[in-house]
Amino acid sequence: MTRCLVTGGAGFIGSHTVDQLLAEGYHVRILDALQPRVHPEGKPPWVPATAEFVRGDAADPAALREALAGVDCVMHLAAYQDYLPEFSRFIHVNAESSALLFELIVADPRRYPVRKIVFASSQAVSGEGRYFCPRCAGGRTAPTMREQLERGPGALADLPRGAVRVPGARPVEQLRRGQWEIRCPACGGEMQPLLIDEETISPGTAYGISKYAIELLADRLGRRYGLPTVCMRYTYVQGPRNSFYNAYSGATRRFALRLMHGLPPVVYEDGQQLRDYVNVRDVARANVLVLQDPRADFGVFNVGGGRAVTVLELARMMLEAYDSAEAPLVAGEFRLGDTRHTISDISRLRALGWAPTVSVEESVREYAAWIRSQAGTRDYLEEAERVMREQGVVQRAER
Repeated sequence: MTRCLVTGGAGFIGSHTVDQLLAEGYHVRILDALQPRVHPEGKPPWVPATAEFVRGDAADPAALREALAGVDCVMHLAAYQDYLPEFSRFIHVNAESSALLFELIVADPRRYPVRKIVFASSQAVSGEGRYFCPRCAGGRTAPTMREQLERGPGALADLPRGAVRVPGARPVEQLRRGQWEIRCPACGGEMQPLLIDEETISPGTAYGISKYAIELLADRLGRRYGLPTVCMRYTYVQGPRNSFYNAYSGATRRFALRLMHGLPPVVYEDGQQLRDYVNVRDVARANVLVLQDPRADFGVFNVGGGRAVTVLELARMMLEAYDSAEAPLVAGEFRLGDTRHTISDISRLRALGWAPTVSVEESVREYAAWIRSQAGTRDYLEEAERVMREQGVVQRAER
């Protein structure tokens, strides 16, 4: 029986990946620190009794030595993620733990006979992604995002390369003026979003930088020591077990918590941001697929839902799930570090036989049903919003 270590295996993506591995006959060992901001009640009830459990930090050599002994493969999904400005912690937990994995395996391959590692990366590596500037292209326009998704990467083949941009993060001064769209760094014109492929690398946050460091470590050290690796760039993962304790958990968390307590869902910016929502069960299937398929070795793969959905559309889906007569509240607030539009090109992962199977609507309904069963939600809603405002993470446009 193949023995697999899943770091972060009590968490959102990790626990669903554990379920998938167990269903496919793996012996699973979990290493999880049960970080209080995510697991304030300790080990969650969905951790299966059939999996070994080791409590510890993946960046702690002693804990990782214990958990790594004798396993054949690793799903390194443990990560620190938040909107709070704890920049050094992103690097320590995310990048250093990845380097430590290689350090231990290389030093003692008999004790640690690992044959493959799958790493959790993030679409944050791509930052704001790719855009097309019609003004720089002499008035030519790109296909809409939905047309790009229907036609695939070939939809962009004829675009003049000189008008394709990889912009940096939007300046906070622009956001304070309530100007949400990406402007061309060359001419200042408004640009059109393009599908983001795996070659697009422009991290704009410490979190994104930490994930790109993981990708570099996985490729360089994996090739040097003959240890196959795969890095998975997740987009906006949705579904049950997405911790409502942590402000980072995203829009469905915020929308659901507010609706549960009689408040309208608050939408940042103008709500027209395009997002690529993918269900956590589809993500778990993708993780196990690349672990098993040697064609994935040393690859980087986008993992997205294959559909462009605005944040306003997501809010309306949540309103429908709660049968609520409220309307989304577009208050002119924005969150530092958010991207404007993020839609992944998932053709590389599709080529391995994977495809998303769970709709965004179903993901929203699943999360709404799950969070209804949880206690103490009001306190966490108010605390997360208060802290993000105090830290300057959430701000209001001045217009």
